[in-house]
Amino acid sequence: MINSMTGFASASGADAPFSWGWEVRAVNGRGLDLRLRVPDWVEGLETGLRKKLSASVARGNITCNLRLNREEAGGTLAVNAAQLETVLSALHQIEERAMDAGVSLAPSKATDIVTMRGVLEQASFDDDAAALCQLLLADFDAVLNDFNAMRAQEGAALHAVLSGQLDKIEELTGQAADLIPARQAEMSATLRSNLARVLDNAEGVEAARLAQELALIAVKTDITEEIDRLKAHVAAARALLAEGGPVGRKLDFLTQEFNREANTLCSKAQMKELTTIGLALKAVVDQMREQVQNVE
Repeated sequence: MINSMTGFASASGADAPFSWGWEVRAVNGRGLDLRLRVPDWVEGLETGLRKKLSASVARGNITCNLRLNREEAGGTLAVNAAQLETVLSALHQIEERAMDAGVSLAPSKATDIVTMRGVLEQASFDDDAAALCQLLLADFDAVLNDFNAMRAQEGAALHAVLSGQLDKIEELTGQAADLIPARQAEMSATLRSNLARVLDNAEGVEAARLAQELALIAVKTDITEEIDRLKAHVAAARALLAEGGPVGRKLDFLTQEFNREANTLCSKAQMKELTTIGLALKAVVDQMREQVQNVE
């Protein structure tokens, strides 16, 4: 199945003390252009994301954004053991000196100790960038799957549209082929009439030479080759749709060939019905080319 070059996916996640949000979007492009906006302090993250995207997408302009937030300790408190030992040691010395001096002190309370500077402080987290990188890369897999699922869904719609347009081109090509016998008879009568008129008014001109030139004109106006090439292009395009994968460039080339044959058909027409068919072909081919621009 073919994929569309356009797609979008977003997701969010969290693992204390971090929370994050992903956003991946893609639009049409001639090649693969990856634009990543991720925290540069998470070493290896951008490289890993590029590797995953490159393995999954062949063409398109892709933007991948990661909003990474680090939550504060959120009021969680922890005892500073070193500072507590210092405070307790100081209190012990004070009590001993007071006893030696005969001074009676009130017993120290825990609530008094924890209010002393540095004893109780907010907890802190040690950031492990390598572990965070692996966590984010694993989380991105689901985002990438959603992104590719959307591209596949749009690709299925494109497949249906392109198949319908190929059916129309095949139908118009068949109509043009059906006109060949009547067109040949009409052109033969016209050529014979022109040849007789020229011979009646061209003294000294060899009849054989005139007949040869008129025969050459008849060959140049024959549309059999254009009909055959149109049929071959339809078969080739259907084969590409059946093959699937990144076939957008090849389909784009085929639409150019379709357009060339339709133009030639119009220029050679010399018949109202054939001209009408040629113009209808050009219209369908233009519509097809617009759709093909979205194919990966």
